[in-house]
Amino acid sequence: MTIGATLGLAMGAATVQAADYPITAQQRGTAQKVAQDGVPLSELAPNAPDSYTIKTRDTLWDISKLFLKSPWRWPELWGMNLDQIRNPHLIYPGQVLYLDKTGGRARLRMGQAVTGNDKLSPRVRSSDLGADALASVPFGLIEPFLNDAVIFQTDELARAPRIVATQENRVILGRGDTAYVRGDLSNGTDYRIFREPKPLVDPTTKEILGYEAVYVGAAEYAKQGETRVDAAGKSEIVPATFIVTSVRQEAGIGDRLALVPVREYTNYAPHAPQGTLEGQIVSLYGDALTAGQNQIVALNRGAKDGMERGHVLALVRTGERVVDRTDASKPTIKLPDERHGLLFVFRVFDRMSYALILSVKEPVSPGDRFTQP
Repeated sequence: MTIGATLGLAMGAATVQAADYPITAQQRGTAQKVAQDGVPLSELAPNAPDSYTIKTRDTLWDISKLFLKSPWRWPELWGMNLDQIRNPHLIYPGQVLYLDKTGGRARLRMGQAVTGNDKLSPRVRSSDLGADALASVPFGLIEPFLNDAVIFQTDELARAPRIVATQENRVILGRGDTAYVRGDLSNGTDYRIFREPKPLVDPTTKEILGYEAVYVGAAEYAKQGETRVDAAGKSEIVPATFIVTSVRQEAGIGDRLALVPVREYTNYAPHAPQGTLEGQIVSLYGDALTAGQNQIVALNRGAKDGMERGHVLALVRTGERVVDRTDASKPTIKLPDERHGLLFVFRVFDRMSYALILSVKEPVSPGDRFTQP
């Protein structure tokens, strides 16, 4: 029995239903084509093991990379159980993967280790979401950014509730401190605190694609504000009271508040875009001038362009223009573009996305290109 294809789609959110698991049309088509065939042996990694026991810290990406030259082609190796596509099988630490190379094709199968007189038998564990199920990529790298890194479509934070005063006139607010807020607070009690957003500009068109706000911390709505009349008959404004519950940076007067969204737990399995998908890096998350492995970048393509969570993209370095000094006429030539890394898309907005740099050979800068792997 082949392993279910959407391995590691979840990271421990038992409330998410199996019907919500992301099965793309491309993955389903791949499943129908290769669930029985597997992949050519030439697509295997040079040192692909005959068997492997899954470890606690493994990810779907780690395992696919262990067996395949191109890890994003995992559906072709793992196959899909189409009869249970709405309730995909998950794999867990302690299970054993066996590489079947019969008929000149490779397939991964799951079984139990042979001990004593035990007979080897295929085994697949089917389950609702479990905390020990494998993640797609190291969750710790992207978890802080799943909801804290936000791209707003418009400059809406300019009209959002704002901190107007602090307890005892403190310049800096920390955890447990009191903040006084004015604005529309009718939609909830838990808020994120953001610094003034910066516009994100497309490197080529110079169009503003969104506004990235710096996450500062979180605060809880403690007491409603009001407008009342004092003893002299004058109207006075009493701001709402908030308690700062966490800080990533120093909070203070002027910072803006936005509601905490529903937590995103779903872990989309790595897969290549179905069609052509090209674009550029708009910015690096944080203040760095260049980025490397395990850092976050913003891309100038989003849901409107066909971007999906789980997409694996290739980083491309544009070839330099140099003078051919071996030619008497000294012509300028352009060196070939070269792929030098991989991105994993984990958050998708309307016109932009956030991606994790999975691997890279050279520092990444705004303006660098990406394409399908």
